[in-house]
Amino acid sequence: MNSGLIFFRVAKYLNYIIVSDNRRGHGIHSPFVFDLVNRVFRNKTDSTVVYSIEKIRRRLKGDKRKIAVRDLGSGSEKPGSNLKKVSEIARFSAVNKKYGMLLAKMAAEFAGPLIIEFGTSFGISTMYMASSCRDTHVASMEGCPATTEIADLNFKEAGLTNITLHVGPFEDIISEIVKMGITPGMVFIDGNHRKEPVLEYFDKMAEVSDNKTVIIIDDIYFSAEMSEAWDEIRKREKVTLTVDLFRMGIVFFRSGMGRKEYIIRY
Repeated sequence: MNSGLIFFRVAKYLNYIIVSDNRRGHGIHSPFVFDLVNRVFRNKTDSTVVYSIEKIRRRLKGDKRKIAVRDLGSGSEKPGSNLKKVSEIARFSAVNKKYGMLLAKMAAEFAGPLIIEFGTSFGISTMYMASSCRDTHVASMEGCPATTEIADLNFKEAGLTNITLHVGPFEDIISEIVKMGITPGMVFIDGNHRKEPVLEYFDKMAEVSDNKTVIIIDDIYFSAEMSEAWDEIRKREKVTLTVDLFRMGIVFFRSGMGRKEYIIRY
């Protein structure tokens, strides 16, 4: 990682620490956000679910095999050839336990009939979401066939049957998912860390979302262009409420709430 990127992230994190609201919700005047912080963010995730997924993660971290990675975004912080160790991908690319549990809690609250995920990788985030709402269909997209093969085995090990894997460029897959005619309750955008694709994915999901849909964007301060994408998303006309957790940005389209932006310590 270059020094400029390190400085950028440190500066953004320090600003986040200074301006973020209390993690317990004190001082938050919106009843919806106060409830989100205290009932959803602070809720406990099923320990059995966490144990089973983290057991799979530990196995992946010990896997020294090399696979041919097709990187359609700029999500990896480890430059080099297309041959990468499974252990390194698991260590650097997968959502960590803390935010995996957050995704599980958000899915349990907002998933509805459909969750759409941009970026499966080895399926850690996918399993956290799918495990918390087993009656919800999770449509997960990934551009790399080698990682999806491993993800599919992970889903079988976890006993999850409510996940459909779609392999290929996201732009080609989105239209097929939209044709299902199901309004997503939750969307998780990961797997591409460039400004224009992220904005394109968000806008397409916003078109098919309704008042109850929540969209979560990962790594909003990964780079200057991801920060710019987050700034533009917050200003989109349909957006009424955003929550900045530093690692992730959460977007709501709920009417009757007024336009609000919150930065919450998590």
